[in-house]
Amino acid sequence: MITTAELAVHVDGRSLTVEDVVRVARHGWRVTLDEGSIQAMQRTRDYVEKLLREKKVVYGLTTGFGKFSDTYISAEDAKALQLNLIRSHACGIGRPFAIEVVRAILLLRINALALGYSGIRPGVVSLMAEMLNRGVTPVIPEQGSLGASGDLAPLSHLALVLVGEGEAYYEGAVMPGAEAMAKAGLAPIALEAKEGLALINGTQVMTAVGALACWDAKRLAEWADCAVSLTSEALYGVRDAFDDATHAIRPHRGQRQSAARIRAMTAGSKLMTNQGERRVQDPYSLRCAPQVHGASRDAIAYVEEKLEIEINSATDNPLIFAEEERVISGGNFHGQPIALAMDHLSIGASELANISERRIERMVNPHLNEQLPPFLTNNGGVESGFMIAQYAAASVVSENKSLAHPASVDSIPSSGNQEDHVSMGTIGARKARQIVDNAYNVLAIELLCGAQAADFRDPASLGAGTRRLYEQVRERVPFVDRDRVLSGDFKTIADWMKSAGSLDGLADDLPKA
Repeated sequence: MITTAELAVHVDGRSLTVEDVVRVARHGWRVTLDEGSIQAMQRTRDYVEKLLREKKVVYGLTTGFGKFSDTYISAEDAKALQLNLIRSHACGIGRPFAIEVVRAILLLRINALALGYSGIRPGVVSLMAEMLNRGVTPVIPEQGSLGASGDLAPLSHLALVLVGEGEAYYEGAVMPGAEAMAKAGLAPIALEAKEGLALINGTQVMTAVGALACWDAKRLAEWADCAVSLTSEALYGVRDAFDDATHAIRPHRGQRQSAARIRAMTAGSKLMTNQGERRVQDPYSLRCAPQVHGASRDAIAYVEEKLEIEINSATDNPLIFAEEERVISGGNFHGQPIALAMDHLSIGASELANISERRIERMVNPHLNEQLPPFLTNNGGVESGFMIAQYAAASVVSENKSLAHPASVDSIPSSGNQEDHVSMGTIGARKARQIVDNAYNVLAIELLCGAQAADFRDPASLGAGTRRLYEQVRERVPFVDRDRVLSGDFKTIADWMKSAGSLDGLADDLPKA
């Protein structure tokens, strides 16, 4: 049997996927460095050393940074420059990122450096890989990045641990970085010319946060289709709206996927109805679910594509092309591609929660719920049932609307107006991650309402997929036969959904299309 400690992701700078990020960040997979990448990094480093010997004026090697880009730095001061860069830029604010996020950041920085365009010694990158493999996780505050020149402040906190400073998590405790490294059997490193800049100039923080949020959002979209399937049966939904004949003539991929999932989930249902049997058509929150969910699916797919391009890109500055003997100072550190993608992800995930809350309302509202008990309780008046569950969902959906305001449309000039347009991509990524988490809670409420409604109908009348879904919910949360505190139930189902879809597609207990 293969253990987690034996599983590894091979890092070559070019082939990392969002799923690989999840494997390393959440599931403890090791990383191995590609031999070709090691050689490429060494060739670039050799060229850097040549430039230093020749005393060439090159940004980041023999000059200061930002507004100080025209200030020449002697070879004698180059090492001090790199350490001062890390210390001065470690200006993070706020609570620390979760360990899984920092592990993702480490992995992405290793992968970007492995492309061999940053001028860093392979030994520094190998040390970062060993930090991942041995569980040394820098403490990185969440706030402080403008998203150009990359994620300078948070990546500086990562780099501090490499040089034996800052703080790190090790074996469940926070301790000085030097102590964590020593306990893991690792020695801090002294940075050479260009290496401090190579470590902190890039988009790996926003991209790491975004990758984890995108992975969770993909699972969220699957769960949304499962939830609406159960809700549709609870409300005697009209099955015709999900017929592929409609969706084939508006062939957005996500729309057809969602419709197919709903058809598969409700196959064999005795609760779904035919057009005109009880009513001609359903409200939009049921009838248009494939169109709405599908649009979010397509948005998430777009975001994943952009993330995987960024994950496998060189985002340093300057970039060193050793074979051509050129150093190019450009703008690959600018986070705009990810900033826009994160805002797109925020909107897509928000809409999955938005329409879900409308379905919750239909199930609890006695004027809309097809003769289900008001607020899904048999003792209305004395008991409130799921009345306030809908309030909670509405509150989170409203919060998401505020969070979904795009971060990428903002910009504040910095570094003496040298860096006069920034992306705010890391803010966008953090907001997207929060929106996705919020949406899981809304869908958890919908699933609990759907299961409660199914108990009032007849669980045996559910379709094959929705019956399995109902059973899975009931294994974790019992029928609400009298008022009780529901917060814990919401969390139980939300946590289950997140973990069930966390790796290698959907887990066995999530119904398949």
